[in-house]
Amino acid sequence: MRTDHALFLRALSALLAYPDSELRAALPEIDTTVRNTRDLKTRTRDELLALLDELSRSDALEAEAHFVDVFDRGRSTSLNLFEHIHGDGRERGSAMLDLRQRYLEAGLEPSGNELPDHLPVLLEYLSCRDGAETRETLGDCAHILRAIGNRLLHRRSHYAAVFTALLELAHADGLDPHARVPAPENLDISWEERPAFANDRAPPCRPADFRR
Repeated sequence: MRTDHALFLRALSALLAYPDSELRAALPEIDTTVRNTRDLKTRTRDELLALLDELSRSDALEAEAHFVDVFDRGRSTSLNLFEHIHGDGRERGSAMLDLRQRYLEAGLEPSGNELPDHLPVLLEYLSCRDGAETRETLGDCAHILRAIGNRLLHRRSHYAAVFTALLELAHADGLDPHARVPAPENLDISWEERPAFANDRAPPCRPADFRR
């Protein structure tokens, strides 16, 4: 797999991380990776650069609050993929065990606190694998990526660009700005989760969620 392909997956993983000071410090490196990748359409690259510009220009507290509002308040845009398939059902635990075993068989042991189905963790795993596995894996979950991305488009969030890029890597149909999305959730009764990727020890643009 080309080095720029691996770096690009790690950059996308980082862009879905909680925008703490460490991530903000890595934004120039991520910007360079996005500009240099050959895996993107021009429009998608521009959309990712717009997200990077928003993160770099935003006040730190504003960026962090926006991230929590987008990804951590309700399950419709959760970054834990099996949540969209199994909800809180028993099957989700079995699916996560299978995914963790897949990581272990590849010689990669998750080292952070995130669940195996957390999208940034999956992307870091794929950054260590070949392009064929990346396309197949992202293709398998393309319907979830598209659903999340369409909801972000509906909210006019620049984070939608990350999901557009992932669907391009999967050679799958892209986002639909005219897609119908569910009504906003009642936050008093919806599922909530801890802030994502808040581990300040993990370098945001390296496969830090695994150890060999």
